[in-house]
Amino acid sequence: MREDAGVNPSTAIATVLIDELIRQGVREAVLCPGSRSAPLAYALEAADREGRLRLHVRVDERSAAYLALGLAKVTRVPVPVVTTSGTAVANLHPAVLEAAQGYVPMIVLTADRPQELRGTGANQTTDQVKIFGSAARWFHEFGTPERRGGQQAIWRSVVGRAMAEAQGHPAGDPGPVHLNVPLREPLVPDQLSDLSIDASAAESDDLGWSAEVSTATEATAAGAPTDTSAASGMSTAELDWPEPLAGRPHGEPWLSLRNSRTRKEIAGGAGIAPVPRTLVVLGDLPDPAAVAELAELADAAGWPIIAEPFGSYRRGRVTPHGPLLLRGADWLSDNLPERILIGGRVTLDRSLAQLMRNPAVTVEAVTPLTSWADPGHVVRRVHGWDDIERSRDVVAACVDRAWSARWRAAGLAVAEAVTPIITGSWPSGPAVGHIVAQSMPENTGIYLGSSNIARDMDLCRDPRDIARGVVSVGNRGLAGIDGVVSSAIGMALSRAPHPAIAVMGDLTFLHDTNALLIGPSEPRPDLTIVVINDNGGGIFGTLEPGREALAAPYERIFGTPTDTRIAALCEAHGIAHEIVIDEDVLRERISSHAKGIRVCEIPIARSGQREFRAALDAAVVSALS
Repeated sequence: MREDAGVNPSTAIATVLIDELIRQGVREAVLCPGSRSAPLAYALEAADREGRLRLHVRVDERSAAYLALGLAKVTRVPVPVVTTSGTAVANLHPAVLEAAQGYVPMIVLTADRPQELRGTGANQTTDQVKIFGSAARWFHEFGTPERRGGQQAIWRSVVGRAMAEAQGHPAGDPGPVHLNVPLREPLVPDQLSDLSIDASAAESDDLGWSAEVSTATEATAAGAPTDTSAASGMSTAELDWPEPLAGRPHGEPWLSLRNSRTRKEIAGGAGIAPVPRTLVVLGDLPDPAAVAELAELADAAGWPIIAEPFGSYRRGRVTPHGPLLLRGADWLSDNLPERILIGGRVTLDRSLAQLMRNPAVTVEAVTPLTSWADPGHVVRRVHGWDDIERSRDVVAACVDRAWSARWRAAGLAVAEAVTPIITGSWPSGPAVGHIVAQSMPENTGIYLGSSNIARDMDLCRDPRDIARGVVSVGNRGLAGIDGVVSSAIGMALSRAPHPAIAVMGDLTFLHDTNALLIGPSEPRPDLTIVVINDNGGGIFGTLEPGREALAAPYERIFGTPTDTRIAALCEAHGIAHEIVIDEDVLRERISSHAKGIRVCEIPIARSGQREFRAALDAAVVSALS
């Protein structure tokens, strides 16, 4: 062995961090290239090559962070996003904010200059300490690694805590955590074999490690590698490192965590009272699968449901066309709920917010988190998520049957009245949403853009037409238009081989076209992206700025047309594109499985949206009169 052989400190910490993340259940990772982060890049590539995780390389940090968010959105398994120092870190901030507000687990792993280079004018150096502020659930900066013993326990223990904090364990909320890693040169291994950890070095338990106390976090990322054993390679002695780097025996994590997704034990308490005239409102929840639990409680009680277009659950009792029923003020006055039971954040419809402000209605929230949404300051009572399970027998069949029957009949009457208006409006956002909702195959994952897209889907869909197993999500934490393409790609990759669809407006698509910068060696999803192109920001036409009295400056400061040729943009990225004019063509595209990424662009007019919504409202009032 050469006299100078041996792993360098930067390679040592990088290899250990990635190894421990995998032991903790990480199966996907996103990497942006950079010099200071080179040790982490080599370690990730080695783990990918050995089949221990799946690596996704991106050149735009903002897109990379949203990709990580999308990968974790449905699986709920934290996904690390790895960058170099400087502005690369700042570009992660939008996705970190969305992950914080949307309760999506994420590990932000940033390389940094060592302390002696900070504040000196060194290149690509800024203050990265707690750069994300309160958006990060937890922050830790490692000490700069050195060639000495006593470091591996710290490195691995910190990774275990970061994974716990990202998943809201033991008593917090899921979200992003930030690990900052100062690294000194050399930043590349002397040889690629330096990146491997010898599992045999950890087979005996005589290295001073304490025993684990609970089961390890399970990994559920679909299509991802599942091998948790340490990779074979050079032993610690051969690498000339002062302590073993191999981790615990048998690929076990350093810190074992109880599975934070396991249902909590049911405690005693009053639970959810059997109020006969209860309307259940389903908003956006961090885990789309959790929506099913509250929907099943409503089914057991017989309560009607109004649901925003998110989650994964059996939709049989959901009122068709979302909150359109509430437009019938006289009918609603005669059939007011005594109580509204809310699960998740409800953000899309003003008539629903108005109903919750009615002093004759008691509003209660059910939350799986440490807090709850209440922007209208109307919530009177808050239930923990465990109350759902303990209340099933209590509320079973408690509904006022006559009242519930009137709600169901009214929902069917509204559906019959508005469906011809929606389908007759083609091409329009609501007509597109109606076709998409009808045409999705079973087990489809759909990512919804913000602004008009989510609202159109809220109003246009009839839950009776939606196939089994459909999972619907969106970036509703801050409801911005940024990062939606990247997030949808992440969702599609995480749920393969199930079908995947994204629906968004032209500005949302254009805002994140760097998501299409996918290298030839990178995993690509099968994803159909439906772009509803009204050449600008159509939602403002339905809000106060769209009033006729304010029309003069509207087009420039709110409409914001770009005149971008989406077909040419897709061609530049090698993405299949077609303009869809015919409804049947759209149905076929949605119902058939995409091969690779394809874009279906549907040109629509931006004008007439206020009039269309007025026609829907009038039809509802007429149907309920």
